[in-house]
Amino acid sequence: MPFRSMETWPHGAIMLDQEHTRFALWAPDAYYVSVELESGQSLPMMPQADGWFVIQARCLPSTRYRFNIDGELEVPDPASRSQASDVHSPSVVVDPQAYAWRNSHWQGRPWHEAVIYELHVGAMGGFAGVEKQLARLADLGVTAIELMPVAQFPGDRNWGYDGVLPYAPESSYGTPEQLKSLIDCAHGYGLMVLLDVVYNHFGPDGNYLGHYAKGFFNEDKHTPWGAAIDFSRPQVRDFFIDNALMWLLEYRFDGLRLDAVHAIEDPTFCRDLARRVREQIDGGRHVWLTLENEHNQACLLEQGFDGQWNDDGHNVLHVLLTGESETYYADFQDRPIEKLARCLSQGFIYQGQTGGKGLPRGEPSAHLPPSAFVLFLQNHDQIGNRAFGERLSQLCPPQALRAATTLLLLCPMIPLFFMGDEWAASEPFLYFTSHHGDLAQAVRAGRRQEFAGLKAFADKQQRARIPDPNAMQTFQASRPRLEQVEDDNAWLLLYRELLTLRRTHLFARLPGSRSLGTQVLAEKALTARWQLGDGSELRIDLNLGEHAVSTALPAPQHRLFCATPDSLCATQLLPYTTLVSLTPPDALEPTHE
Repeated sequence: MPFRSMETWPHGAIMLDQEHTRFALWAPDAYYVSVELESGQSLPMMPQADGWFVIQARCLPSTRYRFNIDGELEVPDPASRSQASDVHSPSVVVDPQAYAWRNSHWQGRPWHEAVIYELHVGAMGGFAGVEKQLARLADLGVTAIELMPVAQFPGDRNWGYDGVLPYAPESSYGTPEQLKSLIDCAHGYGLMVLLDVVYNHFGPDGNYLGHYAKGFFNEDKHTPWGAAIDFSRPQVRDFFIDNALMWLLEYRFDGLRLDAVHAIEDPTFCRDLARRVREQIDGGRHVWLTLENEHNQACLLEQGFDGQWNDDGHNVLHVLLTGESETYYADFQDRPIEKLARCLSQGFIYQGQTGGKGLPRGEPSAHLPPSAFVLFLQNHDQIGNRAFGERLSQLCPPQALRAATTLLLLCPMIPLFFMGDEWAASEPFLYFTSHHGDLAQAVRAGRRQEFAGLKAFADKQQRARIPDPNAMQTFQASRPRLEQVEDDNAWLLLYRELLTLRRTHLFARLPGSRSLGTQVLAEKALTARWQLGDGSELRIDLNLGEHAVSTALPAPQHRLFCATPDSLCATQLLPYTTLVSLTPPDALEPTHE
């Protein structure tokens, strides 16, 4: 029976029933395409309008297949739902109904309850290894885990941002069913599961699209990773939006974080993705969309997106904690306490001001709620993009880190921390890949050249000390040593106490929060105030400096937590102290307009 003509088909191998599969490939530059099954059977695909090749065939789950292009090149399915092994191996037909969900009635959690734990699946032992940690994380007070990208990448170890098959869970991490089991188990513990997705580029190894679908890219526009993806084409746009919907509907992820959307040239794509997601998700489900966006586009946070990773907040806190001022920290070294004050009261620091590149960056954000900003002291980028992957626990005084952690976990913004932060892990998190040949050499050299502009690495011999991303020991060194963490670890106890306070005293009050402003007290000290949804006032007095600061502190009965409880007094904020106070509405003095 002939297929109806349509502008775009669902990409890839879609099971129609238990015995039949429809294969669809957008290959506008090909003359002939066939499906090559592992049985040796070759199935010629029927050409359709707009560059599509489609066939419906008897094909069972777990069947391995490739596409043959013009009788010259065999390629994996770009929308493969699973790979036999690596990105160059055969694709595998997947039955999306095969997994039996245990927590099928899970509807998610409201965004204001998010306490996000970012992790690398491979470093934690694959999908099954992460699943073993869920009870521990839930007990700690985490409410959401965020997985670094899990789409199939070349080799068996990688950060995930070099993926080339965005529909296929990384085979070295486990099967699609094991990923679903991880998500299902998390829901049983009351944990949301968020996924980092990369829609701004493909990785350098295993991407065959240029051979038969050059229209995926716009050679007139370039990003740091090469030609920009051409989202103006409906076939390309749907390829990525359908991918987002697959993760949310089939795998039941609770949300997505879109990586580096500033590198997506089409300004309408993100808004279209958010609209399509909101249209197709059951209205009773809590599903959250967040962004990484160097452009600080506040408008996207009013058009379907719930939050943005606030790099501004991290950068200024890092400067205050470490004194570092090279590379992108240079934009935050001038009067950093004033910049932190703007962050806590208005969200973005750069809201149109000129940055280090000599160009204005950002949009006004003071009208947005605190929950529109995801705040962190560390994440995979901010640790792993250091030459030796050091964590803050090796870079600043522990008292200062304790004070900053208190701010992170008890302010109204959405807190995020990285695997190992909760016990001040000594293991680094390094940049690692498993490329081979010339690509491995190019990545190794490029990694070391990245740091040539830093004083510490001006000498070529110093740069040679930077770990080789492709070496197995680089990956092994980055794995957190969970088995060595004692139950009475002081940092674990601090995180547990702070997250208990957040859950008990702040969760219910956070909706409707708004800033009441900040006051700079000294070079490294400030006071920040917010009115919470029930009318109560949250106040955080922060001193990241080594000298006491004179100020009038809240009454003792309103004090929720102090990072240095043995040093409280009524008129001085002592060094490396964060005092968090919560004043109920009936105890607040009336204000006069």
